[in-house]
Amino acid sequence: MKKVKKYLKNLFFRFKELDRRKKIYISLIFIFVFVMAWAFISAGVITGNFNRTQINGKQDEQKVDALGIIITETKEGKKYFEIYGETGHYSNDHSVATLYNVIGNFYQNNEVAMSFQSSKGTYDEKTGVIVLYDNTYIVLKDGVSLNTDKLTWSGSDKETVADGHVIIKKNNEMKATAKKGVISPGYERFRIIGNAHTEIFENKDKK
Repeated sequence: MKKVKKYLKNLFFRFKELDRRKKIYISLIFIFVFVMAWAFISAGVITGNFNRTQINGKQDEQKVDALGIIITETKEGKKYFEIYGETGHYSNDHSVATLYNVIGNFYQNNEVAMSFQSSKGTYDEKTGVIVLYDNTYIVLKDGVSLNTDKLTWSGSDKETVADGHVIIKKNNEMKATAKKGVISPGYERFRIIGNAHTEIFENKDKK
């Protein structure tokens, strides 16, 4: 220990005897070495934390965030739906996609039968079910529009169900409100359930 102290003391006196330019040069070298050593140590800590996160992630659910998600379903040359989300994420097994600021179409005989937009939507690959949440607005091919809190599409051969604050309109001819609305598999008919109220307006354009 005494030898180390003596060596450091001699090194200090030798450093004091140097001219100003050499002192600055040596100081810069010392700072550079210190920074590199610190960066190396920090990188080891970050890598260690990252590896631990990856290991823990195998047990915990992870989300894969993405921009501009597009999901479509086509079977035997027939398109059933297309859904686009401005942003979104997948579940850890990629079986469920959650999308935000959603727009899309449902098809019947390869023609658009119902278009939609919503603040949020989910698609379950295992069940094939699409659920639209919050500020959901749809338009059917015959000009009927529908607003609802939640819309569940379970397939082109099944009924589409609207839940919560359902408002249905057709041009200036009709307005209906209800707690729930059910659209037929062919998107041609609908029925309303729960506190249902319908208004029929006279079409002044008709003579």
